[in-house]
Parts: sequence; C-alpha cells; structure tokens
Amino acid sequence: MAEPIDEHFLDRIGSLRSGSSAVSRSATTDRILELFDAQLGSRHLDLAARWLRSIGRGFYTIGSAGHESNAAVAGALRPTDPALLHYRSGAFYLERARQGGGSDPIRDVLEGLVAATSEPMSGGRHKVFGRADLAVIPQTSTIASHLPRAVGVAFSIPRAKKLGVPSPWPADAVVICSFGDASANHSTALGAINTAVHSAYQGVPLPLLFVCEDNGIGISVRTPEGWIASNFAERRGLEYFCADGSDLHEVLATATAASTWVRTHRKPAFLHLRTVRLMGHAGSDVESAYRGASEISADYARDPVLCTARWLIENGALTAEDALERYEAKRALVIGAAHEIAELPHLGSAAEVMKPLTEMMRDIASTPQPGPTSTPAATVAVAPLTLAQAVNRALLEVLERYPQAVLFGEDVARKGGVYGVTRGLLDSVGPARVFDTVLDEQAILGLAAGAGISGLLPIAEIQYLAYLHNAADQIRGEAATLQFFSNRQYRNPMVVRIAAYGYQKGFGGHFHNDNAVAALRDIPGIVIASPSRPDDAAAMMLACADAAVSHGAVCIFLEPIALYHSKDLYEDGDGEWMSSYPTEPVEVGHARVYGEGNDLTIVTFGNGVRMSLRCARELERVDIGVRVVDIRWIAPLPIADIEHHARATGRVLVVDETRSTGGVGEGVIAALADAGFDGIVRRVASKDSFIPLGDAALEVLLSEDSIIDASGRVLDGVDEGGEQ
Repeated sequence: MAEPIDEHFLDRIGSLRSGSSAVSRSATTDRILELFDAQLGSRHLDLAARWLRSIGRGFYTIGSAGHESNAAVAGALRPTDPALLHYRSGAFYLERARQGGGSDPIRDVLEGLVAATSEPMSGGRHKVFGRADLAVIPQTSTIASHLPRAVGVAFSIPRAKKLGVPSPWPADAVVICSFGDASANHSTALGAINTAVHSAYQGVPLPLLFVCEDNGIGISVRTPEGWIASNFAERRGLEYFCADGSDLHEVLATATAASTWVRTHRKPAFLHLRTVRLMGHAGSDVESAYRGASEISADYARDPVLCTARWLIENGALTAEDALERYEAKRALVIGAAHEIAELPHLGSAAEVMKPLTEMMRDIASTPQPGPTSTPAATVAVAPLTLAQAVNRALLEVLERYPQAVLFGEDVARKGGVYGVTRGLLDSVGPARVFDTVLDEQAILGLAAGAGISGLLPIAEIQYLAYLHNAADQIRGEAATLQFFSNRQYRNPMVVRIAAYGYQKGFGGHFHNDNAVAALRDIPGIVIASPSRPDDAAAMMLACADAAVSHGAVCIFLEPIALYHSKDLYEDGDGEWMSSYPTEPVEVGHARVYGEGNDLTIVTFGNGVRMSLRCARELERVDIGVRVVDIRWIAPLPIADIEHHARATGRVLVVDETRSTGGVGEGVIAALADAGFDGIVRRVASKDSFIPLGDAALEVLLSEDSIIDASGRVLDGVDEGGEQ
C-alpha cells in the first residue's frame, strides 16, 4: 500500500514536467544535490521500514519523514565531530556516511530495521544510528537522556587537550546533539542545557551544538506554537540560530553559521529547526485519531524532500524528469537491498544477545588486578587508616596512576567532600582534575558518561545514595547500555562513588540514610562494589579503576557512611576496624572470609560486616563456630565463594542491611537455591520502610540483636520466623 506522502511527491513533481530544460550547475547546487541524495535515501528507508513491517520482517518504523533537512546539519559539520542523534536523523546519518566514506549507510539502516546480526553497530540488538568510524555515538533512548552525555563529551574534548591525554575526538571538534521539541521540555534536557550554559558562564570551554528539530508534536501532544523560540531564543549564554526545516538551502547556511560559531567560540549554541512530521509518529500510530485529514495533508506542502526538489528544478539544477528519475532510482536501490536484507539472520540465543555483557565481565575476571603501589604519595598517612582515609589515599593513587583520571561532584574539591573523603586531592593534582559541579545528579552522571567515551577516566561522586534515584537513568539507560548496543565498539569507563546505607548518627533522615539499592541491582553489566573495611575499600577502588580503564566498565562504589570514621570493632579504643594501606589487590567478584567456624555461615556486606563480626564473637563465646563471608561485590555477586562457605557449615544466615523487598539478600538466597544448596538458609534484613529521623531509624534497620536471634533460629533448624 502506497503512503500518501509518496504519492503526493510523485504527483506534485510530475505536474512540473518541463521537457528539455537547460540544466545549470554551481558549487551551491552541487552541494544541495549531494544533500538531496541523503534526503531521498532517508525517505525511501522510511518507506522500506513500513514495507518490511507489513511482511513481518521489520521491527522498527519510527522514521525521519519531514526531518530530512537535518542532512544539511551533517553537511555543515566534519565527519570527525562526535554526534549523538535523535531517532529522526536518517538523512543526517546518510550524509555523515557520505562525508566519511567507507560504509554503506543504506544497508546499515536496513540491517538495523530487521535486527540483523550483521548490523555494524549493535549487532542486531537495536535499531540505532551509530558507527564508530563516523563518530556517531549510538542512542537508544531519545527522551533527552542523551543530552547530559553530550554535555560531558563537549566538556571533555578541551579538558583532554588541557591534560595532554589522548581523546578519540579532534581538539577542535564540535559536538552535535539532536532532539525533538517534546523532549526539550524534559527535565533532563533542561538540566543539560543549564549545565552547558553554567559551565560556559564560568569560562569553561564547551563546544556543543544543541539541535532541536521542532515538528510541533510529541506523538499526539502538540507543542504550543512558538514555545521553543520563546523558551530558548533569549537564553543568555546560549547562542540561538533558527531555520525553516523545509528549506534545505536555508538550513545549510544556518547550520554552517551555528557550527562555525561553536567551533570558534568553544561555547554552546542552540539550532532551532522548524520541521514537520510526516507519516505519523511510527507505523503503529493512527495519526487520524488526533489530527484531522486536512491538517495532515496541509503539512505535505512543507515536505523537505519535495521542497528541495522544487528548489533544484527552479534553480535549473534538475529537470522535473531528472528529479523523478532520481527518486525512483533511490527507491529501487533501497527496496532491492531491503529484499536481500530481510532474509539475514537474527540473534538466536541468550548467549549471543548477552555477549557484550558477559564478555566484559569475563575479561574483568580473567585479567590480573594491579596491586596498590607504595609511592610516597600513596602512603602519606601512617597506618592504621579509617575507611575515609583509605578511600582518600586510593583516589590519590588512581589520580597518580592514570593521568586521564578526573574527580568531580558536589563539594568534592575545595571542601574535600561532606565527610572529608576527598580532602587534599585538589591541592595534590590541581583544579583541572578535581573540581566541583552543579548540584544536579543527572549532570554529574552525564558528565561521567561523556567523559568516559572521550578518553578520560571519570570518578564521579553522588553525595548520598538517596540522591542517585532522580538520575539513575543516566546509568541504567545511558552508561550501562553503551557497550551492549554498540557491541563493545564504544565504551564509557567510569567510577561512581556514592555515600551509602544507614546508621549515620546525629545527621540522618531519609535523604542522608538510604538503604535502597534495587535500582542498581537489576542493571546488567555494571560492577557494584560495597567495601566495609579500609584495606578492602582502597584495593577495591583500584580494582574498579582498572576495570574501567582496561575494559570500559561502569563501576558503582558504595561507601558506608556510618563506617567512614569508625576506628573500633569490639570495644571502644581497640582500633580493630582500622587497617594499613593494602599491599595486595582485590579481585572483582571475590568475597572476603573471616573465621573458619563449622557451625554457621553468615553472608553479609557493608555495615553488616561489622555487626556480624561482633555477633560472631558473642556466638563463639558459647562454642558456636562462625565464619563471616563479606561478599564485597554486589555485582558480580561472588556466587562460588558464597556456595563454598555455605556448604562448609550447611547453615546460612544472610545478614542484609538493605530492605527485605529488593534487597541484596534476595539475590544471595536465589543464588544458593540455583546452586542446589540443600542446607538451612535464612535471612534477616531491614524493614520495607523509609528511614526516619533520629533513634526511630533503629526500629526499621537491621540490628545486632536481630542477627543474634536469627542465628539461634538457624542453628536450631527453625523453619519459621527467620526473617526480621
């Protein structure tokens, strides 16, 4: 079934037939002809997507129809300028491929539409616009979630140059980030734009071109007329450019001016393209349910493919017959390729689908971890160290070991962190490598994602675990997915430090005591470290940095607030919670075991380690042999170690300071069940509650008394009441 926009183009151009018109050529018309070819390719790819779906071979029909003028945006840039693209950027991608050479973009897109394993970016895992050799960074979510990363990339290009470290992007590159008018209302977009302007206001170079392709509608919700211009045209610190998206010649001139301005001034700019959406939101979208037929057909007059053809005919570059011939030749090329590509194989097993994730974890596990060094800087403090001091020393060692490492977040520089964990690091390595950010967790994590893909090793701090949740999609939807959807061709190494968990005294309440980690636990392919002892914390920080640098890993580092400055374990003044700076590495995914008791195995982490060791001593006083397994790594979970020590006693108590529902203990018990463990296993955890202020917090948090009580039930073989 023919699409109305296809018939409309043929009818309108057909009515312009002029026979043997003289054809004139100039540099301008030659340039427009090149861009017209990208427009034609994009249009017929959209038509092919609908056809492939109709025969059950295609899986993606969100198209670029009406946005084909973005070919001129690509034309105004260099093929080495990194691009993070909107899902309606088909013509941009085709023109970028023409500039870069060496690829077949028609085939690239078609292979993505049918989820073929041969698709060069994601390997059949998603339909994306992306190629490493074209500096197109793949994006799978387009509701503005890629804008913070774009800010991070733009920040990192001049920062890498300043630090003298290699970057995949040229030092004078411009970052391009495109999105729709509906996405421009998202808090993520507004936060990213604010961060860019805030940085530029302070004189920080940030060469970023925001491109808002404004078609006036988000699926079925209309954008108020003039809203984008009203919101951004007068934004101080954000240079504003605007063009009619139906006029390719105007878009090329305006995009050239905008990109030149950004490249020259190294500041952000906003390019507003007034476009039109044709063929609905996607193939499944019944546009007539919310738009009248006359309104839909009226938009056909602004079809950029039609308008470009008319311009070329009116300016003597083509005859009408030539335009139709090019249009049909492109159709034949695309549909011919679509027939062939429709038969290509898909991913056929879970192992194939998950390969980028499992391969990364296997690489981390099989690579020897570099041990801590004994450089004078790393051993400034005389042992023993607290947890906070050990993390501080490890961060300094990471900064010394990796010249591309940068550390940032709220209050981390001059103040040295709320708890003093980063104190002195600014003075040691300077403000180019340790610096404060805006108070916006999305901006912090987006900066990390953009920096990691641009040659830096970002170490970002989220001040409290509770603050992570408003920005978790920057990890879940952006950072963690990149290796998966690029088949490991793109990687964004990063370490995210988070002050975590409960039990903080004198300064607490929900936002400063949070024990919810479920939002992290279900993200595939990330490393989650949860140290409790100072020596572990230092060695695990070094292991995370190595996993990030060597394998592109996204590492989350959960630091127990309540243990930052703890010194004692059993009695006041014993100093047994402190330790010297480590001399041996800690391998990712391996537990630490205390004791060799044969009666009970306690599996725990974080604050639970200290409580469990105290409880173990009480139990041992009545001749109960206990071993305490500190899992240390929430992901990958040290399943082999857990199973081994569970079988050694046959009785397991999982001590979990996170919540009963969604807590870490669920994963431990499931792992034991999957391993066929047939001994006694029980769990004691914190309540399914937010953490209140003051002593009331102790009513819902895991306690030593509850650990002792649960231990007794496990030892007695009691089947009921084993959970707090």
